[in-house]
Amino acid sequence: MRARFLPCGDCGITVNFGNEISEEINGRVTAFTSAAEKAKIQGAVEYIPAFCSVTVIYDPLKTSAKELIKQLKKAQKQSAGGNDFKPVLYKIPVCYDDEFAPDIKSVEEITGLSKEEIIDIHTGCDYPIYMLGFLPGFAYLGNLDKRIAAPRLETPRVKIPRGSVGIGGNQTGIYPSDSPGGWRLIGKTPVRVYDERKESPILYRAGDYIRFVRISKEEFLKTDKECENGTYAVERGEVRRGN
Repeated sequence: MRARFLPCGDCGITVNFGNEISEEINGRVTAFTSAAEKAKIQGAVEYIPAFCSVTVIYDPLKTSAKELIKQLKKAQKQSAGGNDFKPVLYKIPVCYDDEFAPDIKSVEEITGLSKEEIIDIHTGCDYPIYMLGFLPGFAYLGNLDKRIAAPRLETPRVKIPRGSVGIGGNQTGIYPSDSPGGWRLIGKTPVRVYDERKESPILYRAGDYIRFVRISKEEFLKTDKECENGTYAVERGEVRRGN
């Protein structure tokens, strides 16, 4: 499917690459965003990648929609020749103890799997970050194994603690801050994936990958202190292909 360039209000252009959630289409989104940002297109203010599209916010005093689309098409042609975006894999430690996993039993009942099987499956995949949204730093992840998919709660919680790791339908993710939410909570990470104290507060970008790594409660408490003090560095690694 060819990219479509669609107007989005008075100062936006949405570049659409398809109508399905897939790693292949999202890869085109990532490649295009990388190429367009490197091109430093005049008037382009911000690029907002999503599952299947990128919305480009522009300054109408510096460029026109027609000229912007012309430059974006050049970037899209360049990105089609190869993706030079280098994804980073972040190894996110997660404690799956019951006190951090209030919905693990319901996931067991829904899936017919044991807690240990659910954890093994959840930690056995490298998840691509398709987009960021809902909250600053909330990553929508792909590749969740269908065996552990579980519907959202019928009644969302008023407050979910920062760092909670949940499953919602066929997706999994981390709550970057205290917030309402309806995903089923199966663990918690001490890592501040959104840390307003830092110059770049969001840990990762769309196009990067996350791998969940199981830790004990003792490791959780130790890492939590290090995160609070700003001395913890998230481990990085190579993406496991074909998982």
